[in-house]
Amino acid sequence: MTRPRRAAAGRGARFAVLDPATGEAFDDAPDQRPEELDAVVDRSHEAWRGWRTDSVARATALSAAADAVEAAGADLARLLTREQGKPLSESYAEIARTAARLRYFAELAPRVQPITDGRPVRSEIRWRPLGPVAAIVPWNFPLQLASAKIAPALAAGNTVVVKPSPFTPLATRLLGSVMSRALPEDVLMIVTGREPLGAALASHPGIRHVTFTGSVPTGRAVARSAAASLARVTLELGGNDAAVLLDDVDVERIADRLFWAAFRNCGQVCMAVKRVYAPARLYAQVVEALAHRAKTTVVGAGLAPGSRLGPVNNAPQLARVERRTAQALADGARAVTGGGRLDRPGYFFAPTILADVPPDSPVVTEEQFGPVLPVLPYRSVDEAVEAANGTRFGLGGSVWGTDLDAAEAVAGRLECGTAWINHHAELSLAQPFAGIKESGVGVAGGPWGFHGNLRPFVVHRPEEA
Repeated sequence: MTRPRRAAAGRGARFAVLDPATGEAFDDAPDQRPEELDAVVDRSHEAWRGWRTDSVARATALSAAADAVEAAGADLARLLTREQGKPLSESYAEIARTAARLRYFAELAPRVQPITDGRPVRSEIRWRPLGPVAAIVPWNFPLQLASAKIAPALAAGNTVVVKPSPFTPLATRLLGSVMSRALPEDVLMIVTGREPLGAALASHPGIRHVTFTGSVPTGRAVARSAAASLARVTLELGGNDAAVLLDDVDVERIADRLFWAAFRNCGQVCMAVKRVYAPARLYAQVVEALAHRAKTTVVGAGLAPGSRLGPVNNAPQLARVERRTAQALADGARAVTGGGRLDRPGYFFAPTILADVPPDSPVVTEEQFGPVLPVLPYRSVDEAVEAANGTRFGLGGSVWGTDLDAAEAVAGRLECGTAWINHHAELSLAQPFAGIKESGVGVAGGPWGFHGNLRPFVVHRPEEA
């Protein structure tokens, strides 16, 4: 299945890539234009002809790609931290997750499924791949989310064209180069550039599945673009996850878990805790426990030893976090700790705990996607559940308490795709991941995500001629 590789193209147009810890450019990436996509998608389609035919060869290649990713871990991790900002330890964890996902999906293969319906006909479902897949990836987990799209698509027999965020193109380009050592030519291709490159890829008539992670407005635009060719779409569009603390919760026991469920990756996680609802009698204790952790967490460059929180990834997102926080303070909220940018180069924002926040403030009703956490009191569980569900998002949610049966009963009332008890934002590779409301369309993860990259082909055969 392997063919000789083409020579590398010339440098052409480039765009700068900034280090969020300094705000300064440290490298650049190809600024590919929409008119270049015809050749890219044609090559992807040509590679698909061979790739789709042999599931055993695909499994072997994906396992080898996972080995290659692990072998390149040090280079990938440093580059990822440099362009994304997260602490180096978190970059290593992201790379480990990337390799694990490749291995998980390498073990999945389309299987013929018989249909038994009492008729004298032998019917079976034979799963077929879709064709070239467009994977449009955000900047918060560039490698992990790329692999979440690449691995099931390739395992199913599709080819993939990845378009990373222009804020984080470099580690994804390196990932593609590393993986391609184990893959046939053009099975996995990376294109980088600024808009309208993503829109053009989503609307390209040769793309049969568009999988996107990002904001709701951009997700709507992607869906409109994909509709031009009636391509399948999978959209993960973020969340505004609530954590509901019950009256029997042990605050000190869960405070660390709760804090990092909100602040990991500087709060730039789609399924992070974005709002905390605490019973009125424990409200002050919860606020103080979270504020203590915010005050004592070391914030610094991701490559600096000891840093636990890095910078916000980019200037537009930093401005968004600032606006959300300033509006909350203007609405009457109180910054128990933090509340603004840190006085240093780069895109650093102080870890912020907000108390006395009006429930209709945008920092509560919208996704802040940064190191800011509002804590709100409630007087009854019904009130807390109604508030938790009172959003246009529905990605995840969690319930925290000592009585697990009571916590599970409350979790069952949350309007979201995944509910956790006494933890948050932890996913198995084998489970489905999907949101409701405006948090997304389609399913990622596990066999469900795998089959989202396949279509059923039914064959009916009579028992006798």
